[in-house]
Amino acid sequence: MSLFDLRLADLHNKLAHKELSVSELTEASLKRIADTDGEIGAFLTLDEEGARRQARTLDDQLAAGGERGLLFGLPAGIKDNMATEGLRTTCASRFLDNHIPIYDATAVRKLREAQSVTVGKLNMDEFAMGGSNENSAYGPVRNPWDKSRVPGGSSGGSAAAVAAGQVYFTLGSDTGGSIRQPAAYCGVVGLKPTYGLVSRFGLVAFASSLDQIGPITKNVEDAAYVLQAIAGHDAMDSTSANVDIPDYTAALTGDVRGMRIGVPKEYLGQGIDPSVKERVFEALKVFESMGAVWEEISMPHTEYAVATYYLLASSEASSNLARFDGVRYGVRAANPDNLMDLYRRSRSEGFGPEVKRRIMLGTYALSSGYYDAYYLKAQQVRTLIKRDFDQAFEKYDLIIGPTAPTAAFPIGEQVGDPLTMYLNDIVTIPVSLAGVPAISVPCGFADGLPVGLQIIGKPFDESGVLRAAHAYESHTDFHTRRPALS
Repeated sequence: MSLFDLRLADLHNKLAHKELSVSELTEASLKRIADTDGEIGAFLTLDEEGARRQARTLDDQLAAGGERGLLFGLPAGIKDNMATEGLRTTCASRFLDNHIPIYDATAVRKLREAQSVTVGKLNMDEFAMGGSNENSAYGPVRNPWDKSRVPGGSSGGSAAAVAAGQVYFTLGSDTGGSIRQPAAYCGVVGLKPTYGLVSRFGLVAFASSLDQIGPITKNVEDAAYVLQAIAGHDAMDSTSANVDIPDYTAALTGDVRGMRIGVPKEYLGQGIDPSVKERVFEALKVFESMGAVWEEISMPHTEYAVATYYLLASSEASSNLARFDGVRYGVRAANPDNLMDLYRRSRSEGFGPEVKRRIMLGTYALSSGYYDAYYLKAQQVRTLIKRDFDQAFEKYDLIIGPTAPTAAFPIGEQVGDPLTMYLNDIVTIPVSLAGVPAISVPCGFADGLPVGLQIIGKPFDESGVLRAAHAYESHTDFHTRRPALS
């Protein structure tokens, strides 16, 4: 068993008993990145000097008998749309190629307070817009299970880095499925918390009413530890929820007896690959064997979710990205003729095609004469989708279905077909619109590629989601399998 296969709790014990130092753990992570990232492309910026300095500080602290934080000594990667003080943050866009923040995002600050070691920043779809990680201005990320295929998006770098054993956990951001879908494609665990549970302060905004930071890990227990570290109210974020934070690790009892599960027929309908359906039904049998009960339900407004999401997300993106004008920060066009020329050329040269497409769509939806027909209507449908979840949770503890309709597809296969690309998030988008928590855990393989099981919970019931996911994981071994890499 390699160091990477150890649980967080096991690593803590090794560090506490001086069987391992933080510096050794960090060097192992940096060596793994050096050995594999040329093939994967998960990292945009490595902070080797900073990571080694941080590791030495923690080793000195341990030698002096200091207390160990929740994530003490664990090498971690951060999606490149979260501000990191003194460390380049690009959002995988040429527009921010030279941007070095002067502060940490709240989630990053909490990781530092929990004493993890920040190794670097991770590749992503530009400004988190995409479902395949092919929209990065710095090149695509490749799936560690099959390097001819995508890792999913937009947190593809975050998922691939964990799957490749480069770091022990990463932070991703999820707007329409950008933590769960890449976790499913890469065979790792991805948790999207309830909207508002984790502060968005310092996260570069894509769609403010949907964006949420969450962990990507190799197992459910580690996800609970990371969530424990980053959850909680933040006065710097007006949408941060002021709720009590329970002990998430205490929820991992393995007991799901009597738990009631709803399985939406719309999540297993047209467009879902037969192999994916088969893995989901096999997973439901595992829950049955543990004493849970499930039955098919209907969530009738699911069919409108993708259209609703792209209207709302694009509208918010067009507003949020208006601040990128080449004046306040970012890359500025050279030798402009006048101010308008500066704006136009900076945005034209700085943004990639997918970002421009969504800005145009959002601007159109918000324009005079079309607002009521598109944006307002989409908000009304969002309410109906949220109502589907509210009604389901009156009877059921959890909702379960696939995380993605297929396994990872070949790089380049869907680049020229944006609509097909958007449909890859068809079973994650309703969850984002409703703002409820969901986790993706590995549930088997289709043609040798990982398949993800999506477990959805009531608002702020991350404990229930983690409990069910951990119980399932304890009865299967899919989460322990690793891709063959050199």
